[in-house]
Amino acid sequence: MDTTLKLAHPLAVKDVSITGGFWADRQATNRNSTIPAIHHQMEITGRIDAWRLQWQPGQTKPHIFWDSDAGKWIEAAGYSLMTNPDPTLEKWVDALVDLIESAQQPDGYLNIFFTAVEPQNKWRNLRDWHELYDAGHLIEGAVAYAQATGKTKLLDVLRRYADHIDQRFGPNEGQRRGYCGHPEVELAMVKLYRQTGDQRYLNLAKYFIDERGREPHYFDLEANERGDDPAKFWAKTYRYCQAHVPIREQATAMGHSVRAGYLYSGVADVAAETGDDSLLKADQRFWDDLTQHQLYITGGLGPAHANEGFTFAYDLPNETAYAETCASISLVFWAQRMFQIDPDSRYIDVMERALYNNVLAGVSYKGDTFFYANPLASYPYVNPYEHFSGITSEKHYHRSEWFDCACCPPNLARMVASVGNYFYSTTDDTLFVHLYNQNRATFSFGGQSIQLDQTTNYPWDGQIKFTIHTDKPASFTLALRVPNWCSEYHLEVNGQAVESQPTRGYLHLERTWSEADQVTLMLAMPVERVVANPLVRQDAGCIALQRGPVVYCLEEVDNGAQLANIAIPRKNALTAVFEPDLFGGISVIAGQAMRVEPLKWPGGLYQPQSNFQYGQTPFTFKAIPYCFWANREPGEMRVWIREA
Repeated sequence: MDTTLKLAHPLAVKDVSITGGFWADRQATNRNSTIPAIHHQMEITGRIDAWRLQWQPGQTKPHIFWDSDAGKWIEAAGYSLMTNPDPTLEKWVDALVDLIESAQQPDGYLNIFFTAVEPQNKWRNLRDWHELYDAGHLIEGAVAYAQATGKTKLLDVLRRYADHIDQRFGPNEGQRRGYCGHPEVELAMVKLYRQTGDQRYLNLAKYFIDERGREPHYFDLEANERGDDPAKFWAKTYRYCQAHVPIREQATAMGHSVRAGYLYSGVADVAAETGDDSLLKADQRFWDDLTQHQLYITGGLGPAHANEGFTFAYDLPNETAYAETCASISLVFWAQRMFQIDPDSRYIDVMERALYNNVLAGVSYKGDTFFYANPLASYPYVNPYEHFSGITSEKHYHRSEWFDCACCPPNLARMVASVGNYFYSTTDDTLFVHLYNQNRATFSFGGQSIQLDQTTNYPWDGQIKFTIHTDKPASFTLALRVPNWCSEYHLEVNGQAVESQPTRGYLHLERTWSEADQVTLMLAMPVERVVANPLVRQDAGCIALQRGPVVYCLEEVDNGAQLANIAIPRKNALTAVFEPDLFGGISVIAGQAMRVEPLKWPGGLYQPQSNFQYGQTPFTFKAIPYCFWANREPGEMRVWIREA
């Protein structure tokens, strides 16, 4: 065990003010539309009133994880309030906090369903029922709201619940050796430890991770106690919940993708706090497997609907891609945590890919409808996820106002509200700049407060300018990420070119900085044709278009129907064009493509090729950022495009 790890730490949400550009627009929509829309849905679906514990037989039952929706929404509100005070939003949260407090039982227990509906079943099925998962999201919400407002009522409530859990579960005599089938509480307990300084919460997080998958298997034991046959587990295998063997013995990313992402994030947190190198090595194995074998170009993960998760290496279908929004959000969490232990841009490159593509595709441009699954191709009448998409009779895949399982909307809200937390990290002597967007960051070295202003139109433009403000000269290293998609860059300090080579993906400028010093980083941002590993059978003969961190797609509204018949010749030039009136101003990609179709089809489903001729009709195509698809007229969509 290495307890001497030199950790990086992210700048807090309150220390990064996003002042303009891409993410300022997304945060404004999140504040003005998404967070209120979620609150409205929680009201009309009974998720708020359920905390009154007034359910009666014959009424619609609260779901076993409604608590988690409230926790994530409170967390989103907390992050939003850190940078944008809003008395109305704060009033909404305080009213909900009062209800949550009133629902807590004398022993500290706190769960809507198992208090109001089935109290006899408390803690009887950790494998399938989400008590610890719910607790984790409530804890995260409580920590964020306390940090935002200084109000500790909810934090006090959740500390009592955490104490209840700590007394019940653990390795000691009289305790249950249980852990959650849906990981999440692990990373939440580490957050609670960092907020309160109480070592018990870190110890509990470590226990949950260490105990997972050990024999005799806890999920077998509790099933037998319920009178259930463990062999009849509906998911067939504990690989589904990453609990088939202890975490240090697992080799690949597997099972339900959201559970995996939350678990691996918790593993990274515990590794960071304890210096446990064996946990770090396990997480690195999972990371390498995921990013080299199982990650969509959009930053989506988990291709299968059947298990909401992973299948096997290089299995990345497009029309039936699951790529759950929550899974990509958990990937962002995990990537940030991996960097804190192992400062390498490879984690941030993946984090950026997920943020700009799969994560944001999960919410509409207007901010009030959502995707649960995020396919990379969509065709009329093809909807393998009717239950999650909200589609019944309509023929096109579109976002929904809400879901029965509503994990994704509040997850998106908290992700967008907290995105400033992912921009920077510091060590004792270095400020790492991960993400580029107009913002003002405040940090300190040696007790000296420093301000960094970042000006850019990223991701539509690769020029980023930094201005340093300091009352007196300050010595530290400014480390700027060169993304893995960028092959050429230029760096200047106060107008003078600087030669520098990236170290683990970052350009390190070590110097004594003075007031108004300026740094300019110019990242070449050509349109790239991207090809997949030849073992990805679904993308053979196809290319995807990417510029900077943004992956693009074709939509029927711009290019007509039958997108599968479009091919882009390799020799044809591709151009980025800024359209100021589309989605608030975005860059699109244009170029010449060919429609490759029979001149005349003789009829029937199949014909000998000799019966007809193909025609090639040139036209100018337009590709838009994938994150903005399905916001205009409904129709086909396609990320991977045939290459002529």
